[in-house]
Amino acid sequence: MGTKERQEREREAVRRKILDAATELFVAEGYHNVSIRKIADRIEYSPAALYSYFPGKDDIFFALAEEGFRALAAAVGSPRDSGDPLDSLRDGFWQYYLFSRRHPEYFHLMFVDRTVPRISEHWERFGFVQEMLRRAADGFRQCIEAKLFPSSLDPDAAFHVLWAAVHGPAVIQLCNRLSPDEDPDALARDTLEAAIAGLRAGSAVTFRPSDVTCMVPSEGTERRS
Repeated sequence: MGTKERQEREREAVRRKILDAATELFVAEGYHNVSIRKIADRIEYSPAALYSYFPGKDDIFFALAEEGFRALAAAVGSPRDSGDPLDSLRDGFWQYYLFSRRHPEYFHLMFVDRTVPRISEHWERFGFVQEMLRRAADGFRQCIEAKLFPSSLDPDAAFHVLWAAVHGPAVIQLCNRLSPDEDPDALARDTLEAAIAGLRAGSAVTFRPSDVTCMVPSEGTERRS
């Protein structure tokens, strides 16, 4: 291995240590309460050393958020192909719920912590998420064309309805709001199936999505870096 390649590997290993330490601290203490110095102390580096990898705390978050959304896009982007567009659509939303179970730290930072930076201000970095949402809307259109949903259904509004159906149980489970003998997976399945049944039955959808669909945190509060 050449010197340059070894240096690159060592630098990537340190970068990974920074991201892993930041993830633990952000989840345990909340993004707002974590400083660059805390992250540096966790891995026994100086704050100055961290700044040679990331310009600031927000940049660490954006790196983690990009990793998380890419993992999510990979999970929901390969639904089970049964030849039934509704099965494929259902599986995509179920994969979203499973992502919250398999990657709770990412899910917490991406969707639960309200103090994280506004991803919408750096949307060019997350353009692949818009493609993921476009494919989901196409899935609804395929179901409408197959007469599995009413022709009057707005695909973007329906997306939000099914997203909410699985997002709620995901957050409930993540925050330990169920009793020990209650099954969060069953709750997620039931809410998803109930929402799908309602859409198929023509239940009125009064929600009107924005012209710019964004399935990422949009509200931030004052932050400390």
